[in-house]
Amino acid sequence: MNRPNLTHPDPRPAPALAPPRQLPRRPLDLRVRTRRIQVEELVVDDPGKVLDHAQEAALTAPDTAAALGHSPTTPLTLPAAAALLCALHEPGELAAMGLRLTRHTTHVTASDQQTEPVSLELSYTPDPEA
Repeated sequence: MNRPNLTHPDPRPAPALAPPRQLPRRPLDLRVRTRRIQVEELVVDDPGKVLDHAQEAALTAPDTAAALGHSPTTPLTLPAAAALLCALHEPGELAAMGLRLTRHTTHVTASDQQTEPVSLELSYTPDPEA
C-alpha cells in the first residue's frame, strides 16, 4: 500500500504567477468623469418637531427657505419643512429633528473619454430596531 510522503513538499511545480504590470511613473490624465447621486428616503415621525426645526432653519437659511415657498407671510408646509431640513442637514442629524431614514441609495456613474459609462447602484434599508 502506497502512503503519501508527508515530509516533502509536493514535487509538482507551483503555478507561475504573472509578473506585476509596470505602470507609468507619472500620473495619467484619463479625463475620468464621475457623477454621484445620493437619495435618502425619509418619513416624518414627529411633524411638530419637523416644523419647529424648519422654522429655526428658515431664519438661518432664508434664501433656501424662500426657494421652498417660505416667506414672512407664508409658513412652510410639512413637506417643504422636511425638504428644508434635508437640504441643510446630514441624514444622521435628521432623526433628532423628527425625520427617520427609511432607505439610502447611491448611484455612481464613471467614464473616461474612450469608454461607455459604467454605473453602480448601492442601496440599503436601515434596521428599524437600530
